[in-house]
Amino acid sequence: MTSIKDDYLNYLSKFGQQEKRSMFGGTGVFINSAMFAIVTPTSMYIRGGNDLDTKLIKSGCEKFRHIKKSKTATVNYYEINKLFLTDQSQCDSFVEQSIAFSCRDKDFRTSESNRRLRDLPNMRLTLERMVKKAGVLDVDMFFNVGAVNVFRRVCEHNGQELDHKLLWIFAGAIQGGHWQLLSEDHKQRLLDEYHQQIH
Repeated sequence: MTSIKDDYLNYLSKFGQQEKRSMFGGTGVFINSAMFAIVTPTSMYIRGGNDLDTKLIKSGCEKFRHIKKSKTATVNYYEINKLFLTDQSQCDSFVEQSIAFSCRDKDFRTSESNRRLRDLPNMRLTLERMVKKAGVLDVDMFFNVGAVNVFRRVCEHNGQELDHKLLWIFAGAIQGGHWQLLSEDHKQRLLDEYHQQIH
């Protein structure tokens, strides 16, 4: 017997060749490396964007909230369970719009002329300067070096170990999401990898 989550993933699979990764306590669904959906054991969410946000809100779709201990992070994804059950053609249309927006947004972000470290999720100008001073000069290098090595370089440049939150910030920037949405397991793995490197 398939689970509700399997039903949602099967439904989304009809929209094209996909990759899936563990994200936000559920499964992130990607087309052409652009994430457009999150599927949890009980719900299915698609990414909003531009006027799609308004349409989804008008249709009664709630925003995705990821609750971790005392904090709640809200991301630009909307639950479409009810639409899926009551209006499949409208649901299909929204999923297609979400995929189109996600792919366009990814293309924009990855086009060389628009790629700045400060434009990545969680990053800002002060962090961009910090990373560049540590020898990581652009987005391509940032992605290739990886969160753990960027963090190690920044710590070495500053002559001290910095707050581990910075490691999560870099990891989130590379994954394309808010650092608070990284799982505790993922954060621990990054930390373990960092400690292995410095010992």
